[in-house]
Amino acid sequence: MKRVARWMLGIFPRTWLQLLANLLLPFLDFYYRGDRFTDPINGKSYRSFLPYGYVKIRPNALSPGTLSLERHRLIWLYLQRETSFFSLDAIDANVLHMAPEKALMTRLRKLKHLTYTTCDLESPLAEVKADICDLPFPDASFDWILCNHVLEHIPNDTKAMQELYRVLKPGGKALLQVPLNTALEETFEDDSIVDKATRTKVFGQYDHVRVYGKDYFEKLRQTGFEVNEIQYGKSLTESERVRFAVTKDEYIPLCLRPTLDHT
Repeated sequence: MKRVARWMLGIFPRTWLQLLANLLLPFLDFYYRGDRFTDPINGKSYRSFLPYGYVKIRPNALSPGTLSLERHRLIWLYLQRETSFFSLDAIDANVLHMAPEKALMTRLRKLKHLTYTTCDLESPLAEVKADICDLPFPDASFDWILCNHVLEHIPNDTKAMQELYRVLKPGGKALLQVPLNTALEETFEDDSIVDKATRTKVFGQYDHVRVYGKDYFEKLRQTGFEVNEIQYGKSLTESERVRFAVTKDEYIPLCLRPTLDHT
């Protein structure tokens, strides 16, 4: 199964895989049913999850029911347990989901108390086709922004952060998750690396342009955000981390646009 996963990720563009998922999901959801792992996004349990990864194949990473990865399940648990995001009593909230993941999008679209907008330049799943560095939304449009594992693809990530800050309402919150190498003090970039195989080896994926280090949080703060560096997996019990197949070291950067801007 690991060889199949590596082959598919290496051969097929991600947009093709997203479309193919619609055909495969019902079969995978039924075939893998069991009681060892639980996907909190759909509430169903499975005997195993699927392997996933570009360089290092991670066992039990991809849910066969929603195609969620570890980070998606962790974000879902955080929003569900620690925020009013899913509360039916909450005031209508405008939510922007950049590069929407099917695992989250399918469920979020069903939440009637949210005004939910998806946006991306290339994704076939997105309603609004736009560059993250030039968003077609007025200032202060959104109460929440979800932008997971996007910025590492963007050459001008400073401009992208500024645009996300611009369209977020004062007092609004953004989850701006990236692959983070905490062994690095500073983010690593090298524009001279253009070969896909080399990019995969150096950056972890062929379409990544950098490896973020611990200075990522400071870069967000320099944009104007107040940043809470949340390792939500550490608040879960070990049995929960195993059951939901999440890690304790993954960061959820919770970024708040201050009510009074100083930028």
